[in-house]
Amino acid sequence: MSRIGKLPVNLPAGVTVTVSPDNVVSVKGPLGTLSQKVDSDITVTVEGNEVHVTRPTDQPRHRSMHGLYRSLIHNMVVGVSEGYQIQQELVGVGYKAEMQGNVLQMSLGYSHDIYFEMPKEITATAVTEKKSNPIVTLKSIDKQLIGQVAAKIRSLRKPEPYKGKGIKFVGEQLRRKAGKSANAK
Repeated sequence: MSRIGKLPVNLPAGVTVTVSPDNVVSVKGPLGTLSQKVDSDITVTVEGNEVHVTRPTDQPRHRSMHGLYRSLIHNMVVGVSEGYQIQQELVGVGYKAEMQGNVLQMSLGYSHDIYFEMPKEITATAVTEKKSNPIVTLKSIDKQLIGQVAAKIRSLRKPEPYKGKGIKFVGEQLRRKAGKSANAK
């Protein structure tokens, strides 16, 4: 039983949802417009300020798509009304980040700098304060895209478990390991 799929998606003020005949859901809000193609078996209806997603049968395929498309529509509604933000922290001696246009330039302890071009849907800022680690802030209305870009940036230098150096999300708890210890025999 899909509990997520049965929940209606509430529409905040200023957000409109339209469903085209070929099952493309378009969400328009104050921050922009997003659209998602929905499987032809799933029915999406807009009633007042709520969006309802229904499935035809209880087949496993329909049950899995029911919750998926409801979550995708909810993420689009939240994106166009509030937006999404992800902050990443660069932990390490000499690690730097700065924005040059839509290119993020990072020094991550390699022999060369890394240049990462941001998609046009994402706005990024890099802040480096004295005596603290650089923080890269990503903002977008598309939750899937911002998550994918944040994961790609993190993969450039994953946090290591001994000193904790690398790119981590702000507030993320890392599992730390004890280093070598000399045996006193």
